[in-house]
Amino acid sequence: MSDKKPKSIPIKNLRQEEGASELASSPDMEPYLKLTMAGMQHGADISPHMAEIAQLPVERRYVWRVASALKWAFADFDNVNVTVDRQTLKQDDMAEVMELLKHRPLQFCMFLKALVGAEGMERLMTEGIAIAKQVD
Repeated sequence: MSDKKPKSIPIKNLRQEEGASELASSPDMEPYLKLTMAGMQHGADISPHMAEIAQLPVERRYVWRVASALKWAFADFDNVNVTVDRQTLKQDDMAEVMELLKHRPLQFCMFLKALVGAEGMERLMTEGIAIAKQVD
């Protein structure tokens, strides 16, 4: 692991991905935003907000949004098609695709770590990598 300190970025230079604002302001995010706001107030009781989130059906949970997006992203996955695209994409188009994917492995690992813990995340990712290496 690197000993480098993360680079500080001024708030004015922070940018959101396209669509992030709409997702963050969706009605399903309101309970999470209320929890976050309460958590930023020193000494505030967050338990009512935790209780509200605990009552949400799974389909309205943040983790569901991520998991279902992945389901739809990979529902018709075919590595042959990916290989064909890799072989036929223009260099500029490949660079654009890679830019879209640049942070996804880290984000997915962080998602899994938060959901199943560091050891669970490592196990799932290690198993996935091992299987992917065997598949042609």
